[in-house]
Amino acid sequence: MKTTVVIPNYNGKKYLADCLSSLERAEKERPAVIVVDNGSQDASAQEAKEAFPWIRLICFPENRGFDAAVNEGIRESRTPYVFLLNNDTKVRPGCISAMEARMEREKELFSVSARMVDMRNPEIMDGAGDLYSALGWAYAIGKGKPAAYYGKPRKLFSACAGAAIYRKSALELTGDFDESHFAYLEDVDIGYRARILGFSNAYEPSAVVLHAGSATSGSRYNEFKVFYSARNNVYLIYKNMPPLQILLNTPFLLMGFAVKALFFLKKGHGRTYVKGLCEGIRLCREPASRARRVRFKGKNLGNYIRIQLELWVNMFRRI
Repeated sequence: MKTTVVIPNYNGKKYLADCLSSLERAEKERPAVIVVDNGSQDASAQEAKEAFPWIRLICFPENRGFDAAVNEGIRESRTPYVFLLNNDTKVRPGCISAMEARMEREKELFSVSARMVDMRNPEIMDGAGDLYSALGWAYAIGKGKPAAYYGKPRKLFSACAGAAIYRKSALELTGDFDESHFAYLEDVDIGYRARILGFSNAYEPSAVVLHAGSATSGSRYNEFKVFYSARNNVYLIYKNMPPLQILLNTPFLLMGFAVKALFFLKKGHGRTYVKGLCEGIRLCREPASRARRVRFKGKNLGNYIRIQLELWVNMFRRI
C-alpha cells in the first residue's frame, strides 16, 4: 500500500488491540502501522507489540500530546500518504484503499476524512470531517445524526485527524502539526494552513471507521477538553487570520465566544472556558507563537477570500 497508519496511544488498553486487529484484516495488503505511545502507564503499547509484532512501536517517556505523537509517526513513515487514526477506533474493510484512491484521483487534496460512526450504534454519525465558521466555532459534520444522510462525498474545511489520510508531500509545504496545541483543533489548524496554500480537504463516505469517542479525555465535555479547545481556538485565529481578516470577523468572534461561555456556564465549565480563552491570548503573545504565525502573501489572496466566504456560509449553516 501507499499508506502508513499512525496511531497515537495514551493508556489505550481498552481499545488498542481491537484497533490493530481491524487493521490486520482491513485490506488485502496489510498496511505499515506505527504506534506512538505517549508515556502510557497501562502497558497497552507493550502488550500490543507482543500481540502484533508486525507493528512499529515508538515510545515517549511522557505524554507529549497528540501533535508530537503524530508528527513523530509522520516523520518515520516512508509512504506517499499517512493515515492518522485514534486508538479507540475500528476500521471497516476497504477503508484505507478508499481514501487512498480518492487522493490518487484528486491531486489538489491535502487530506481526506473518513466516515466516522458511533461504535455502539453504527447507524449514527460521529463525524464526516469539520467545518469552521466566522463565529470561531469548529464542529463535526453530522455528529449524532443518522449515518444514512451522509453517503455522498463532499468538500470540507478540514479533515478530522481522528481518522484521516494526509498527502505527505503537502505536509512538507504546510509544516507539521503544531505541537503548541497539545490536543484539540490541531487538525483544523493544519487544514486551514493547507487551504491558505490552495489545497482542499474532502470527505469520503466509503471509508468507514467506528469510533468510541472521548476515550482519552473521558467525556464529551470535561475540563481538559473545554480548556484546550478554548485556548487553541484563540491561537488558531491569531495564527491563521491576517490582521484585516481578524478585524473583519471581530463582531462575529466576540458573539461566538460569548455564546460558548454561556453554554459552558450551564454545563458547569464556564470558568474553565474563560480560563482557556485567557490562556490562548497569553499563548499568542509568546515569541514562538509569533514565529509560527502564517505570514500573509499576496499570491494567496484568492484563497483567503474563498476561506472568508466559507466562514460566513458556515456561520449561517450552524445557526
